[in-house]
Amino acid sequence: MTSAALAVRLAAPSGPLFFPVTPFGPDGTVDLDTFRTHVRRGVDAGAAAVFACCGTGEFHALAPEEFEACVAAAVEAADGRVPVIAGAGYGTALAVHYARAAERAGADGLLAMPPYLVVAGQEGLLRHYTELAGATSLDIIVYQRDNAVFTPETVVALARHPKVIGLKDGLGDLDLMQRTVSAVRASGVRDDFLYFNGLPTAELTVPAYRGIGISLYSSAVFCFAPEIAQAFHTAVNTGDDATVNALLDGFYRPLVELRNQGRGYAVALVKAGVRLRGLDVGEVRPPLHEPTGEHLKRLAELIEDAGALLEAASEEQGA
Repeated sequence: MTSAALAVRLAAPSGPLFFPVTPFGPDGTVDLDTFRTHVRRGVDAGAAAVFACCGTGEFHALAPEEFEACVAAAVEAADGRVPVIAGAGYGTALAVHYARAAERAGADGLLAMPPYLVVAGQEGLLRHYTELAGATSLDIIVYQRDNAVFTPETVVALARHPKVIGLKDGLGDLDLMQRTVSAVRASGVRDDFLYFNGLPTAELTVPAYRGIGISLYSSAVFCFAPEIAQAFHTAVNTGDDATVNALLDGFYRPLVELRNQGRGYAVALVKAGVRLRGLDVGEVRPPLHEPTGEHLKRLAELIEDAGALLEAASEEQGA
């Protein structure tokens, strides 16, 4: 576990936030050696943090003992160079169980995912995340999406808890997010609360989120094309609008259009991309399914096109 406060380490990341896939071997079991390799390569490529066993890592498909082993492997592979944040979800009792497993495994924090199945009111959601935050010594980031959507007032209440350090938004309602940011700021409860753009293929909406002051974002693309994700991250943070727009138009928008052609592709397509780039991480577990051959071919084309875009941008800047 790293010593610096997690919020401080995440506030101004040096690179993309990395959400590794979870590799499975030919027999369907978790392949920890390949997972360590995947995480280590991501950290070497410039990831600012590792979010292990979260949505892209198929948290929903992992048994509790697999989860703890994977988090421990991620901590080992990161070797203290960047923080490791682990997923935690389902109902309150199980979320606490996973949180404590992550703490035992050496994680630096938690990404608290939506409760399982039920659609709860604000009072119940607040109680759920408050109990989770109090169950371990780990700081948590609350993930807003699906059946966990918060009013600005609830986020203000969550921000009052010293271990709740941020909100990751996977909903995409910019009006709600602007009101939330404003409410937390106006409350004066804290000035270090973090906000993350957590939409699938978040890069596509980075300019929109930056317009309301949210610069942190998750990057699924970093799993299979770290050089593309890193180039986009650098361009965004240096004001290189030409490269940002070239990658949005020539890679990220077409990638989102491809992703939208299959249910579960926000995970399955990413995992396929890792395999395309030479690391055998196996297939997704049911109920997810593999992309079609045609879609895999299109993904390979997009990765190649993005490489050409980056080469052209480099040549233009060097001219």
